[in-house]
Amino acid sequence: MAHKRDFYDVLGVSRSAGPDEIKSAYRKAALKYHPDRNPSDKSHAEEKFREATEAYGVLSDAQKRAAYDRYGLAGVTGGGFEQAGFDRSIFEEFNDIFGDFFGVEDLFGAGGGRGGRRRTRAHRGSDLRYDMTLSFEEAANGLQTKVKIPRTELCETCKGSGAKPGTSPVACQTCGGRGQVHYQQGFFTITRTCPSCQGAGQIVREPCKACQGDGRVERERTLELRIPPGVDSQTRLRIPGEGEPGINGGPPGDLYVILAVKEHPFFERRNSDLYCTIPINFAQAALGAEIAVPTLAGEEKLSIPEGTQTGSIFRLKGKGLPDPNSGTKGDLYVNIRVVTPAKLSREQKRLLQELAQTLPEESRPAQRNSSIFEKVKDIFG
Repeated sequence: MAHKRDFYDVLGVSRSAGPDEIKSAYRKAALKYHPDRNPSDKSHAEEKFREATEAYGVLSDAQKRAAYDRYGLAGVTGGGFEQAGFDRSIFEEFNDIFGDFFGVEDLFGAGGGRGGRRRTRAHRGSDLRYDMTLSFEEAANGLQTKVKIPRTELCETCKGSGAKPGTSPVACQTCGGRGQVHYQQGFFTITRTCPSCQGAGQIVREPCKACQGDGRVERERTLELRIPPGVDSQTRLRIPGEGEPGINGGPPGDLYVILAVKEHPFFERRNSDLYCTIPINFAQAALGAEIAVPTLAGEEKLSIPEGTQTGSIFRLKGKGLPDPNSGTKGDLYVNIRVVTPAKLSREQKRLLQELAQTLPEESRPAQRNSSIFEKVKDIFG
């Protein structure tokens, strides 16, 4: 008998490795030495894969591992390769990575005491996306609405089988009902999805007229949808179980509603805070005033102190948008812009001229011989 490497060395683990570490090491080795990943050296890959599987078959079994640790290979062999750890159940345990490649029943002989037909695996349905546009006010306040979602649903006439009522699908002749076809490549049997039944293992001879044999029909479903206050563009709402139906009894997918919020003509949004610009006249800025500021909930009074300049910003706490997660409200920031009148009446001009004469020198219009003019002249040469 050819010399065999130590099983722990084969998987690259220590003798104190736990079950999870051993399982992870085998998964990596099996993927690494998969024949399809090593087309240039299949024979070497097959040998390495067989070696790793044998090692895992022993080290993953507590009783076999104890015997191996105490007596070595002699403790787990009984004259045949099957007893040395090459257990066909390993392929079923790792069906998620080997199910579509290896014909387990062919690898160990036809039937092998187990059914020749593979189990049909359930698959989760696909997720769906629905794009929805909201006005700024709808996004701010939230709303309860209804949406119509086009999607496929299981055919009620045939209950999803695709076969005419009173009939049933028959086993696919190409794959014998397995859903897979096998190709021998050296030691391994490589498995591919059956091209005739697309892996279903069955063929519909008499298709259901309601769904044309597909087992699913296009429907438009109306759903109640609650939009929380304060949502913004690109907010994603998940509606569990409202996607496409699952296959072979699998769970349905989810529906994702992607929101787009229109801009507001007056307010600028920054997360949950709002910004706006309010114009005031010269007298209001100089003397101070109480002005009305629009908010999403109506007008609010804002006191402007005397001497307010353009660019001054005032905050109205809690007058912004609600946070859709916490419910707390942002603030409203008011930017003041002092407006200079473009046209004045004769009386207004006279009053402003009288005012100009009473203002401090630095506030009067600059004259050529003024100190301000001289400073500007020095700066610009």
